[in-house]
Amino acid sequence: MVGGQKVEAHVSEVKKSKVKELVELMKRKTVMVISIKGLPSAQFQDIKKKLRDKAGVQVTKKNLVNLAFEESGIGGLKELGSYVDDSTAMLFSDEDAFVISGILADEKSPAKAKAGQIAPFDIEVKAGPTELLPGPDISALSAVGLAPKVESGKIAIMKDKVILGGGKEVTEAIASIMAKLDIIPFEVGVEPVAAYMDGKVYVDIKIDREKAISDLEYDFGRAFAFAVDLGIVNSETLNSILGKASVHEGVVSRIISGEPEPVVEVVQQKKVEVKEETKKEKPVEAAAGLASLFG
Repeated sequence: MVGGQKVEAHVSEVKKSKVKELVELMKRKTVMVISIKGLPSAQFQDIKKKLRDKAGVQVTKKNLVNLAFEESGIGGLKELGSYVDDSTAMLFSDEDAFVISGILADEKSPAKAKAGQIAPFDIEVKAGPTELLPGPDISALSAVGLAPKVESGKIAIMKDKVILGGGKEVTEAIASIMAKLDIIPFEVGVEPVAAYMDGKVYVDIKIDREKAISDLEYDFGRAFAFAVDLGIVNSETLNSILGKASVHEGVVSRIISGEPEPVVEVVQQKKVEVKEETKKEKPVEAAAGLASLFG
């Protein structure tokens, strides 16, 4: 305030132009805050090129992004402001936010450990030969709890050893040993932080493909067995239901004729066959099958 009058901060024409550009981009279906922390510039540029047909990425100062949120007039967008910082960028797309998240999950590369990072899982060194020559590395290996020994002119590790537990911070010594032993436990890439789409802000938008496929296959297996037990007939369950009916027919025939009932082994065999058939399903087929079991 000067002399009781509110003074507006000067905004250069370049900044005004950038804000206007951002406001236009924010009209697209998905507005996403992405983390580029620790991402090498070359890899970032490569990911931007791969996304070119699906999305645009802008690395912009936080104050300009927040100003664009205000200027856009889209109320829900302001909620994204709390997720914007110096290590983030903005992504704009006409695709669904979760589709973009899945693409980003696929665009990751292995990366060597650096001091200060948090181990994603237990880092274990297996017993066996290494390519390291005898010398100072023997002391370095011993310092992190390994049992080195010289064999055939090179250093060998005598026992399996977890050198860093999952969730613990990587030290300089641990990072150095992992680099020497070519252990690469990390992946780097663009991480989705939060997204605005269809009037809502979504925060938990990371896609774990392996877990999703594993969960889908598990659900399909349970649903398949349940559908067979209920006698729900469709293209997925027909063969198993017919097989089950055949077993039951044999049991009834033996009861009527007074023959012994070797039922247990036959039923167990059929269960094994159903289980093996389920295992052979491909993820996409499992998804389609799961939907059709009760449809």
